[in-house]
Amino acid sequence: MSCHTATHWNRRTVIQAAGASWLTSLASGLTNAQETARDTKHPPKNVIVLWMQGGPSQRDTFDPASAVSQEFSGGVQSIKTAAKGIEIASTLPMVAEQFEQLSVIRSVVSREGDHARGVYNIKTGFRPDPTLVHPSLGAVVCHQLPSESDIPRHISILASNRPGRGGYLGDAFDAFQIGDPLRPVPDVRSRVNQTRQDARSRDLFDVVELEFAAGRFKNLDDSKTLHQLSIKRAMRMMSSEQLRAFSVEDASRTDLDRYGNTSFGRSCLVATQLVQAGVRCVEVTLGGWDTHINNTEAQRDRIRILDPAMAAMMADLKASGLLANTIVIWAGEFGRTPQLNGASGRDHWPHGFSVVMGGGGIRGGQVVGETNKTPDIRAENKTRDVVNPVTIADIHATVLKALSIDYQQELQTPIGRPMAISKGTPIAQLVG
Repeated sequence: MSCHTATHWNRRTVIQAAGASWLTSLASGLTNAQETARDTKHPPKNVIVLWMQGGPSQRDTFDPASAVSQEFSGGVQSIKTAAKGIEIASTLPMVAEQFEQLSVIRSVVSREGDHARGVYNIKTGFRPDPTLVHPSLGAVVCHQLPSESDIPRHISILASNRPGRGGYLGDAFDAFQIGDPLRPVPDVRSRVNQTRQDARSRDLFDVVELEFAAGRFKNLDDSKTLHQLSIKRAMRMMSSEQLRAFSVEDASRTDLDRYGNTSFGRSCLVATQLVQAGVRCVEVTLGGWDTHINNTEAQRDRIRILDPAMAAMMADLKASGLLANTIVIWAGEFGRTPQLNGASGRDHWPHGFSVVMGGGGIRGGQVVGETNKTPDIRAENKTRDVVNPVTIADIHATVLKALSIDYQQELQTPIGRPMAISKGTPIAQLVG
């Protein structure tokens, strides 16, 4: 179901959905989730990923270099945070007030400096592999920590062209994509009263059954598509009160303003509502960080949107008690060069950048690693000045351990190939 579609449910829509769309995936995923839930010993946990598409500058956000020359600092100053001894960029005053609940890893290193490959690496914990597609972190969390919510468990708001995917776990674990919460989720609200809708549902169910009986879905096995459950799940979602979690209709103007009342801010507000409703992983995207030209001004424009939204979300999660079982992650595909280029911009830099985490089982008020404020970016070994380097795989292992998920376990791909869900080592400073 595309977030740009405005058409209503009809016979063709449901027939196609039952055969091949997210409805089938959603139903089969929820069924697997319920089966797993009977055996799991892990308490339910949640993840919110604030995804900075394009690669944010660590010097303009969580690893400023105010004490060095303009060539490296870009003129960005530092401020103290609520966490003793931690300073971040002065452009994030509201987030600074929440830093007792957050920790920054300043020494993240990656081998991927291309956007597409970098996104894949950060979201899955693995480098791209031509032989298979790895599941994103959100997909793994949904697979391991099921939820019986009426709405999808893995959601991407303001999604870019690279939302979290289910990979070898299957399409059931792909992120369900929606746009600005100001607009209703399309295709899920009936345009008729409940009596007529129930009658239509019975008719549509019969139509799909006839299609299978007639053999028109030649490439589909009805015992595997779970098409009956697909339709029932879809219809249940259409009438569920949990759909209100996607909306900001009930939010006061004061609350919207606290979040900045931008599309990203509204999405962060909805993210808190979704985890309250039982969604396991919510990804909220803020793009525009690819600043090869005029970096300081362009980054500051993005940060004006980020600061109130991230701070309000952390404060509300804490006030509601949700922060105790919700991990918040702030990340992009890589950082940006410590030194400004000739166009006053910063280029791609995977050789020592920042990721921020907090909530759940993550210790707040910590700084992991450090970077040289004035490195030689032409040096052959660009990570030589990074203290306590942390890999992308280590980030994933840390999150999984905090969620009480066995990060060393192996899962089977559809062809029977065993795959570890992480090859990293948890960061002891954050998870013990």
